[in-house]
Amino acid sequence: MKTHSSTGSLAAWSGYRINLVGLAAFSVVLFWALVALFAPYITPHSVGEMIDLDYFGPMRPGLWLGSDYLGRDMLSRIIYGARYTVGISLAAVSIACFTGVVLGMTSAVLRGPVDMVVSRILDAMNSIPSKLFGLMVVAAVGSSIPVLILTLSVIYVPGAYRFSRALAINIDTMDFIMVARIRGERLPYLIASEILPNIIGPVLADLGLRFVFIVLLLSGLSFLGLGVQPPYADWGALVRENIGGLPFAAPAVIVPSLAIATLTISVNLLIDNLPQKIRDRSAS
Repeated sequence: MKTHSSTGSLAAWSGYRINLVGLAAFSVVLFWALVALFAPYITPHSVGEMIDLDYFGPMRPGLWLGSDYLGRDMLSRIIYGARYTVGISLAAVSIACFTGVVLGMTSAVLRGPVDMVVSRILDAMNSIPSKLFGLMVVAAVGSSIPVLILTLSVIYVPGAYRFSRALAINIDTMDFIMVARIRGERLPYLIASEILPNIIGPVLADLGLRFVFIVLLLSGLSFLGLGVQPPYADWGALVRENIGGLPFAAPAVIVPSLAIATLTISVNLLIDNLPQKIRDRSAS
């Protein structure tokens, strides 16, 4: 009873309803974010150092997640892989959502030819399958980290644009927007001060969802050999290079797969269990 009371008082004090599933998911996401941030300081071995005489070694003291196909420490490679998986995905989703949201709000406010031209261009981009577009660009230009970030962000700009435009059009019809127009407020003020604060909750939820899509697409490209290139490796590349250990149930192929699953599932659960005050743009 005492625990229930303290939880209720905390929820009342903060204005948000606490959800245990959301807290657990947030803890996992925070864990991987911290691992990615502090990777150089917490890896027990160099990522390229061969420390095991056997390949696909089992879990044991000193090699807590076993060894890969060259006898390298998998724990160190998983930690550094988080740096590339989380870092590239976060950079790409930030660029995609920023560009899409700004274009969406601008089109919703200006309407007319601007809205029509931007919408048609992004609709054409959206008609290309995301994985096919990524394969074509990376195969033609080459697979470097800046190219991956730019390609992944371009793929998800149209979706962010459509989502933010639909929200912004609903806000643009409200009375306080009309009052701001009558006052003579210009486009930057309408976007930054009137529309964005009223759609920021759903936009953040959409950002988290697109982050999951980008993690999965990046892992897929890396699994096909078109993502992060050696000597670096993200989790998708770790699965690809250790796929030969699958018949032996080697930790080297199972652990990076579990890392991808825990990150993406946790982000999804976190989005699904966000407080209503954040998810609902009309909540005050």
